[in-house]
Amino acid sequence: MAGLLAALVLATGPTVGRAQVNLPTLGDSVSADLDVGAERRFGEQIMRQIRPDPDYLDDSLLLEYVQSIWSPLVQAATRLGNIGDETQDHFAWETFLVRDKSVNAFALPGGFVGVHLGLIAMTVSADELASVLGHELSHVTQRHIARRIIGDSRNSLLATAGMIAGLIIAARSGSVDGANAAIVGSQAAAAAASLAFSRDMEREADRVGFNVMNQAGFAPAGMLSMFERMEQAYHLMDSGNYPYLRSHPLTSERIGDARTRMGTEAFVRPPGLAVHALMAARAKVLMDPRAETWAQLQNLDAGVRDTSTAAPGRGFEQLGARYAGALASIKMRDFGRAENALRSAELTLQLIGSEPQSARMLSYLRAELAQAKGQAADGFAALKPLAAERSRALLMQRAQLAMVDSRGADTARQAADDLQTFVSLNPKDAGAWAQLAQLWERLDQPLRAVRAHGEVRAAMGDLNGAIDRLRSGLRQSRSREADQIEAAVIDSRLRALLYERRQLLAELYPRGVPPGAELP
Repeated sequence: MAGLLAALVLATGPTVGRAQVNLPTLGDSVSADLDVGAERRFGEQIMRQIRPDPDYLDDSLLLEYVQSIWSPLVQAATRLGNIGDETQDHFAWETFLVRDKSVNAFALPGGFVGVHLGLIAMTVSADELASVLGHELSHVTQRHIARRIIGDSRNSLLATAGMIAGLIIAARSGSVDGANAAIVGSQAAAAAASLAFSRDMEREADRVGFNVMNQAGFAPAGMLSMFERMEQAYHLMDSGNYPYLRSHPLTSERIGDARTRMGTEAFVRPPGLAVHALMAARAKVLMDPRAETWAQLQNLDAGVRDTSTAAPGRGFEQLGARYAGALASIKMRDFGRAENALRSAELTLQLIGSEPQSARMLSYLRAELAQAKGQAADGFAALKPLAAERSRALLMQRAQLAMVDSRGADTARQAADDLQTFVSLNPKDAGAWAQLAQLWERLDQPLRAVRAHGEVRAAMGDLNGAIDRLRSGLRQSRSREADQIEAAVIDSRLRALLYERRQLLAELYPRGVPPGAELP
């Protein structure tokens, strides 16, 4: 879904109002031609269509890992001056996950960057993944997306977003013919014939991205290693699973440039660090939720040599294989097999040299196993060594364990209070709000649950849905038993959302909002 969407987003030609957008050549400022605020709003419109999609994945551990690579890149780009005050304040600088086994990553207007799980699964180090994220980040910082937006007086941003929504529906149905019909039938048909950035833009993104990943502390060899592995995959095994190679075509020139940038430094293939091996294995399991795929992954470590006799680096391969086998077995509810694979992974980590982050990931996996078995006490015990951290991953895992804890409501209440504090600091975290809603329902707090469900919709950009849910909460608050303090919170929040919707409608209809107008 997202690969098709991303390519079309980069090729589609919206306009700002009715004026044609005149985009500059490389090196010129684009701020006067396409306002960054308009680009961000366009990106938000697209994200409102993407976030509800089932393939938009909220996995705390994987998202945390990608963010641990993405955040240093953004900070490095800021230090280098690639991110100015205007874009820093207006763009989202947000990365998100897409449940798709194809090797792909893409940038959207307004600073949103999507990462397919297939890309994470095929990389062997954080440096390789950083090279792709740095490249995509540079497409954003250099305003390449704005430069690819071609003015067309017949289309508005709203019409373009509607076209993209139609493509999402066609892609979700699995109908290639439907998707093709949507492309051909839209006014973007001519633009869709050119899905890739120009070669100059690709070279610039390579150059800027290389400097950014260096500044962020990642190994320069990561970009060259990624290029060479993707080129080999393209020639030997690509059967439609490498859309990144079509939207970002590799050339001998680009690979040669990467070698030149390394200078006299010897090429050393970045090592497969344990934590990356674990996260790549996790992506491999989650990217394809079919039972037959999970059954194959249960046997993934069958052909991997024993760690004690393996060549340097092979231990990471075995660690990832056993992690994948354990997680796949949990998904298949084969708990005995999951326990055996998890113990083998723990032993492998000891043999190759345990590191805190890798041991932490195995603790979370043990908690996931306990949750699936309905043994909350064992899950909380597995998380006990992590008690000092206040990460989102820990809060979410504790909340999920509390949902299966049969010992009483105390753990659920504590988890709810902790998550309530978290969302007060992170109000746009839809996943955390959704988990909180489940906890309040379990604790028989209907108004708090309704408010949390409303906040889920608001965080996803669905103001209409959020307002409907909060209005429902106000109706429920009329009963004598209702929590009037919570009712007052809902009323205040509803007023704020109604005001926000009026402001957005005023931007969409500058000449006056028609009666009954709704947000798209």
